[in-house]
Amino acid sequence: MTPVRTGTPADRTATAHSPELRAAAAHLGRRRFLTVTGAAAALAFAVNLPTAGTASAAELDAAKIKSDPFTLGVGSGDPQPASVLLWTRLAPSPYESDSGLPRNRVSVRWEVSHDERFTRIVRRGTATAHPEFDHSVHVEVPGLDADRFYFYRFRAGTWISPVGRTRTAPARSADIGELKFAAVSCQAYHDGYFTAYRHLAAEDLDVVIHLGDYLYEYAVTAVGGARNYTDRRLPAHYNRETITLEDYRLRYGLYKSDPDLMAAHAAHPFIVTWDDHETENNYADETPENDVPPEEFLLRRAAAYRAYWENQPLRTPQQPEGPDMQLYRRLHFGRLAQFDILDTRQYRSNQAYGDGWQVPGPESEDPTRTMTGETQERWLLNGWRQSRAIWNVVPQQVTFAQRRDVPRPDFKLSMDGWDGYPASRKRILDGAEAAGLDNLMVLTGDVHVGYGFDLKADFNDPGSRTVGTEIVATSITSGKDGADKPANWDNLTTANPHMKFYNGRRGYVTVTLGRQEARADFKTVSAVTTPGAPLSTAGSFVTEAGDPGLKPV
Repeated sequence: MTPVRTGTPADRTATAHSPELRAAAAHLGRRRFLTVTGAAAALAFAVNLPTAGTASAAELDAAKIKSDPFTLGVGSGDPQPASVLLWTRLAPSPYESDSGLPRNRVSVRWEVSHDERFTRIVRRGTATAHPEFDHSVHVEVPGLDADRFYFYRFRAGTWISPVGRTRTAPARSADIGELKFAAVSCQAYHDGYFTAYRHLAAEDLDVVIHLGDYLYEYAVTAVGGARNYTDRRLPAHYNRETITLEDYRLRYGLYKSDPDLMAAHAAHPFIVTWDDHETENNYADETPENDVPPEEFLLRRAAAYRAYWENQPLRTPQQPEGPDMQLYRRLHFGRLAQFDILDTRQYRSNQAYGDGWQVPGPESEDPTRTMTGETQERWLLNGWRQSRAIWNVVPQQVTFAQRRDVPRPDFKLSMDGWDGYPASRKRILDGAEAAGLDNLMVLTGDVHVGYGFDLKADFNDPGSRTVGTEIVATSITSGKDGADKPANWDNLTTANPHMKFYNGRRGYVTVTLGRQEARADFKTVSAVTTPGAPLSTAGSFVTEAGDPGLKPV
């Protein structure tokens, strides 16, 4: 979603890529040249991917670490029946460019236990925190039991991390009766406190799904923007837009040091996907928002993707290669649910008519336009044809259902959402029908409000069949406090009869999948510009298995 930019153009260009990055860019040109032998490797080298040099990097004696290196907490993600992915990052000084550590590798011990006191340890081992990965640690723990909770922690020298709790997925063939997850999105640090995460940490959940905009590239002032700190001052290097690898790493250090976000990660495994702000607002494939050379943007994208992987609980197949990263992937939760996590930024056609809200026309309706790219689209449709799950859930980024801005013939649509790619949307819905999916549920973030939509066979005909549901999670903070009924509430609810819910407060949504129905609870906080706001439920809906469509509870 396009917010108001903060900072002047000078602020946004205050940092620049290193001479090594610029030298690499000069030889690479547009992304198509990255397919040339050695070009991708050259770019990877330019952003210091660990290569043979990693093995020869000196090892730091962890006993010499003088202050707590676990300031960013712990996390887990992408649960499978026999394994979990555990994450941490060593950062004694997360607001400094080197995070307070020398450029040495560090041995980190990890433990997984049945109990929180670690009296029944089931797995343990040692991992290396490489300086090339900003001392992040990704541990894929095998040999676990399906569908059960585990506790985990890390050790570096004499320091012990906070304890995290995670859960493995049920066996693929398991006939489970219920799965409860939360969907979250859009957490602009400078727009307020992450209070919703404190509430989410206390929820009884199997997993949390993050739908994008985990961080924002915009400047954060010394007082934390709308947080308006009176007890601290943030370093001046946050008061500029992120461009370089160091910029993005520092920004993750700021975000992930937030205690409410840390609490949510420690309480639940996360499944993550990005949107635009993890790199740059409203970018499309290799096309940036601003007028910079493509090779310059690809270097920025490589830096952003690299920092994203370093700071998220993602497995090895998601590790980026230069400016490319395969984030789309599939997870199963018994026979109850299949999750197809999409990436609608990296492969999409450029937004039609210059982006924004526009009257639809031949450019946006061009049948060759794609939101997912051909390869990802084929992967999704093939996966649906093989699915035996009751619920097929699609976590993705931008509004899928049609969303007219006014109830008049001269309506406009958002060119950044699926409305700007209607042929691509139709191929997805046609593929779902061809696969015989009875219970399609699309999960969405991006727009800083909560929506509930019925997905229609023909959005221009309100009487057409309902073929699925869309649950849109509001933002954690983006947009600041918000309102129960935003200014356009009447226009949008009148113009879109398939819109069954609309609320503009901050928060998250929980979804409980059962064999007979799914229930969505839209949960909101009254404010984010002041900390500690209470949580309430703004609306609850069910959709019945085999009978798509949202019904209020």
